[in-house]
Amino acid sequence: MWVLVAYDVSTEDAAGRKRLRRVAKACEKYGQRVQKSLFECQVDSMTLEKLRAQLLMEIRVQEDNLRIYHLGNAHDKVVEQYGATRTIDFQEPLIL
Repeated sequence: MWVLVAYDVSTEDAAGRKRLRRVAKACEKYGQRVQKSLFECQVDSMTLEKLRAQLLMEIRVQEDNLRIYHLGNAHDKVVEQYGATRTIDFQEPLIL
């Protein structure tokens, strides 16, 4: 299934800036960045639970915001994309 992970981490202090980096690193393990605080991830339900748990350990719910949008398996039917893009289509062959 495809999920979209969006976050907004308070960076008013050094701890917040560290938290922001840790949240971004966690997301990079599971998907690709499509905007600064937005990741598209193709995961199964177990992997989604791992990602969610890791992100919830990193954020401060009093200061930060985390959203996970479930796109299902119809990613190509629900996402419209315009402009410059550097995303990878994981369904296409990867040529190195």
